[in-house]
Amino acid sequence: MKNSEKPLFLFLILASSLASMATAKSTIEPCSSKDTCNSLLGYTLFTDLKVTEVASLFQVDPISILLSNSIDISYPDVENHVLPEKLFLKIPITCSCVDGIRKSLSTHYKTRTSDTLGSIADSVYGGLVSPEQIQVANSDLDLSNLDVGTKLVIPLPCTCFNGTDDSLPALYLSYVVRRIDTMAGIAKRFSTSVTDLTNVNAMGAPDINPGDILAVPLLACSSNFPKYATDYGLIIPNGSYALTAGHCVQCSCVLGSHSMYCEPAALAVSCSSMRCRNSNFMLGNITSQPSSSGCKLTTCSYNGFASGTILTTLSMSLQPRCPGPQQLAPLIAPPDSVPKELMYVPSPSPSPVFDDIVGGGSIVAAPAASPRGGLTVPSSSSIPGNPANGPAGSISMASCLLSCYSFVVFLISIASCFFVFLV
Repeated sequence: MKNSEKPLFLFLILASSLASMATAKSTIEPCSSKDTCNSLLGYTLFTDLKVTEVASLFQVDPISILLSNSIDISYPDVENHVLPEKLFLKIPITCSCVDGIRKSLSTHYKTRTSDTLGSIADSVYGGLVSPEQIQVANSDLDLSNLDVGTKLVIPLPCTCFNGTDDSLPALYLSYVVRRIDTMAGIAKRFSTSVTDLTNVNAMGAPDINPGDILAVPLLACSSNFPKYATDYGLIIPNGSYALTAGHCVQCSCVLGSHSMYCEPAALAVSCSSMRCRNSNFMLGNITSQPSSSGCKLTTCSYNGFASGTILTTLSMSLQPRCPGPQQLAPLIAPPDSVPKELMYVPSPSPSPVFDDIVGGGSIVAAPAASPRGGLTVPSSSSIPGNPANGPAGSISMASCLLSCYSFVVFLISIASCFFVFLV
C-alpha cells in the first residue's frame, strides 16, 4: 500500500466504526451503592442448545431459566432438553453496581476455535454486548489473537430502577431490538406501552434501530422478606416462576397479579420444615370460612430463607368474600420448535403519534425526560456529558443518532471517492 493511502485507509476504518456506533444505543442506569438486584436478559439462541449449555453461557441455574420462561420442570431429564435455534428466552441474572453504572460482570466465556470478539458478541451472546465492551472489560489481556481456552469477562447490560415502574413492582428485561421490531410491537409483546418504554429509556422520540438494547419493564410480584433472608428482594415477573430456599420452595406470579404465591417445590431435595409454627398448616395452605361478616382466611405464607431455615408466617384475615381456588401461572412443555409468529411476523406498525396502544389507552405525547434517571448512550462508547436541556441525571442520544449517522455516512462517501481517485 502506498504511504499516501495509509492515512486514508485508517480514516475509512475509523469512519466505519463510528457509523456502527451511531446506530446502536443502550440504556444505562447510574448507581452509587454496592447493592445488587434481580434483572433479566432477553436472549435468542444462535443454535440448538441444551438447557444446561445455555445456563453455562451465563453461569446461572438451568432450573431458574426454565421457570423464568414458565417451562414445566417436571419432565424427565428436562435440564438436558435441547432448545431450538432462534428461541427467545428470559435469562435471570444478578445486576450489580460497577463503576457507577448497573451491569453484570458475573458471566465468563472460554474461547473456542474460530472465535472472534465479533462472533462472541453478535452470535454467541446475541448482541447483548459489543466487541468493544468485551475488549474494555478484558483490558489486561492481549486480544489481538484469541487463543483457544482464553477466559473472557462478558459485561452484560442490566437495569433495576428500584424494582418499580410507575410505583408498581417491576423487573427489567434488557431487550436487543430486531430488524423487524417497532416500539409498538415491543410494547404489545411485553404488555407495556410505547409511552412507558420511551420514558424508561430516556428517549426523546420512540425511534429504534436494530441492535439497540432497551430496558423493558415487566409487571411483577414483589416480596417483603426480612433483610437477613438470603432471598431478600425476590421479585417475579407476571406469568412466571422462581425457585428459592435451596430449590425447596417454588414461587409464582399470576398474570395480572401483584401477590406472590409460594408452595413446596416438586424437586427431590432435602428441605427444612415447611410447617407454620403452632399449627397444622403447611406452606402454601389457604383455608376459607364464610361467616356473616365476610370470609375468614387463614394462610401459611413463605417469608424467606435464612441460616438454612425456611421462614413461614401464619396469618388470619377477614375478607369481604371468599376467594376461589388458587390460580397459578400456566406452565408449558419444554419447546422443540419456535412459534413462526415470533420468527417471521413483523411487529405492528407504529402510530404516527406516540400513542399508548396497550390497554386501550388514550393518545398521549411521550415526554422526553425519564423519571428514573436512565441514560441512553451508544452501546460501544463511553458515557458522554449531559446534553443541554436534558433531564437531570439522564442522557439521551436517541434524537441525534440519525443525524450523526447521516454525517458519518457522508464522510465515508467523500473518503471513498478520494480513495478511488488515488488508486
